[in-house]
Amino acid sequence: MGEPGLAGLAASVLLAASGAAHGAQTEANPEEVIVVTGARSGEAVDATILPVTRIDGDTLIQTAAQHPSEILARVPGVALNRGNGAEHLTAIRSPVLTGGAGAGSFLYLEDGIPLRAAGFANVNGLFEALNGLSGGIEIVRGPGSALQGSNGLHGVINYLTPTAADTASEFEAELGSFGRRRGQLIISRPGDGASVLLAIAGQHEDGWRDEAGLDRVETLVRLDGAMPRFDWRATAALVSLQQETAGYVGGLDAYRNLDLARSNGDPEAFRNAQALRLTLSLSGQADALTQWQVTPYLRANEMAFLMHFLPSEALEESGHASAGVQTSLTRQTGWGEWVLGADVEATTGTLRETQTRPTLFSFVQGEHYDYTVDSTLTAVYGQGYWDASDTLRLQAGLRLEQVQYDYDNRLADNAIGRYLRVADRSDGYDLVLPHIGASWQINTSSHVVTRLARGARAPQTAELYRLQPGQVIDGIEPETLDSFEIGYRRGGARFDWSVTAFAMQKHNVFFRDADGFNVTGGQTRHHGLELALDWLASSTLTFNLAGSWARHLYDFDRPVSAASETIRAGAEIDTAPEWLWNVRARWQPTARFSGELEWSHMGRYFTDAGNLHSYDGHDLFHLRARYQWREGAEIFGAIRNLLDTRYAERADYAFGSDRYFPGEERGVSIGVRVGF
Repeated sequence: MGEPGLAGLAASVLLAASGAAHGAQTEANPEEVIVVTGARSGEAVDATILPVTRIDGDTLIQTAAQHPSEILARVPGVALNRGNGAEHLTAIRSPVLTGGAGAGSFLYLEDGIPLRAAGFANVNGLFEALNGLSGGIEIVRGPGSALQGSNGLHGVINYLTPTAADTASEFEAELGSFGRRRGQLIISRPGDGASVLLAIAGQHEDGWRDEAGLDRVETLVRLDGAMPRFDWRATAALVSLQQETAGYVGGLDAYRNLDLARSNGDPEAFRNAQALRLTLSLSGQADALTQWQVTPYLRANEMAFLMHFLPSEALEESGHASAGVQTSLTRQTGWGEWVLGADVEATTGTLRETQTRPTLFSFVQGEHYDYTVDSTLTAVYGQGYWDASDTLRLQAGLRLEQVQYDYDNRLADNAIGRYLRVADRSDGYDLVLPHIGASWQINTSSHVVTRLARGARAPQTAELYRLQPGQVIDGIEPETLDSFEIGYRRGGARFDWSVTAFAMQKHNVFFRDADGFNVTGGQTRHHGLELALDWLASSTLTFNLAGSWARHLYDFDRPVSAASETIRAGAEIDTAPEWLWNVRARWQPTARFSGELEWSHMGRYFTDAGNLHSYDGHDLFHLRARYQWREGAEIFGAIRNLLDTRYAERADYAFGSDRYFPGEERGVSIGVRVGF
């Protein structure tokens, strides 16, 4: 029997969610939380139709994360496979995605502005984020709203810079296992006419694996002020990364052998990157009901890394610089609210790949690629809310976006070994991104929310212009993802929970198969349930749960020469665990002391497309504590991987063998935080 399509999946989701929502009771509303990712003017998280989770600044401080995976694991349906140092691979309502799919399927923002230009994404998308200095993070599961464009396919992560008014001046220092040292200094000076925040954070680790050290520095300057006719905000962020890189260890269950897990077969590998962002946001009232916002920005980044995972061990040097502006006009009406806007951006990017090692098979010594791409992005959008009644709110939005690439090859137009240098050309892609949704308020504490949305991503420049002989650009279309979801949310003073069911279909899936060729017409299906729960069990004890069950399936057939990697419709996509959950118990017996025990579970998943090899999954426990010995001064500590479990951050089957990114053994850290 053929698949019923999105409408059929939507019907299944409706039935599942209606059962989950049965039996709601009325309770008092919890404290209101405002989110800004779905609507730049801000809206209450309980009322928003967008499936967004906000992690506030207090939670970031309490967690003192050494890697963003520690924070994002607290969101249903989200998982990060941690690599070496700052490296990671992301999953949001998706398998853990790699390559171009991993780079372009998630949109990473800072105050609503993409960290990278469309078409120039990095699979390690949070390299350049303010992981240590952020004032909060908002995560959208599934396609974003009309305000976000290309790359917001499976999800959106928006880092929010802290304000001087809400951030205390403080100094923080931390020491830990594996030569870890971390420190930060924040100076905030609120003022009547203008406020300023200056912050710097540094992180060093020797690495728990051989020759796998990390040095990372973040710097932030933020100024906020008010003029008679408008408010303004200026930010400057600089992130610098230098790390030695350790790759996979090979052999069945190699991660269980501590000597193998600590080894590094690529001691010469490295990754160095820098990113600079400058933003000026102006906003004001055109009249009592109309608000405008104009945000020009500049960004520049560069990265060099040794491609240690290939026999060539080629050096890749890449970067891009952009100038853009976001605009919006928001108006309140008698029936609701609408927002109109336009975004424009111009980018110049470069990439060079060079192999110094002698020729090995088709990996040819010398220059592989050397090209530039001039890119423009132009988008217009509209989004509106309609309060159909006191309890029913409807939403609709549409974004029209065009991405244009002008590619210039700076080497000879030919094939050298396994490398195809495409002749100069121009390519353009049009994206149409609609969404509709509704929120029905059952009572003062309960909502039912439903949404139908399309996400899309333009092909990445590396997918288009780093080809192999026999591959062509023509026929590569933007990936699209159609998503339907329905959810029930219930808030209360002591008990707050939500359940969401979703079904998605993805078309024009682009990836590289086991034979090393680009696949341009793939299709996949995704459906699942997500649960979030916060329970104040007593005045001193709180429980939090973020969990998900999901299936991610191929929806097409793709034979390849490696029989174990043959793709069949209905097979599970590799690195797609069905079960993910994160449970935390927080105990605070006094105002000065708090402790948290965390249980993080990753379920079993297949490691190859043929579903012949698998990883059993793992369970990790972490312990954190804080003690305030005087006003404005505290000591904090953590034991990560409390039970010293042998596990794999990522398991994979490739080139006829199992391979793993081994997970860290037990690690201890202790730090001090002093306000002034």
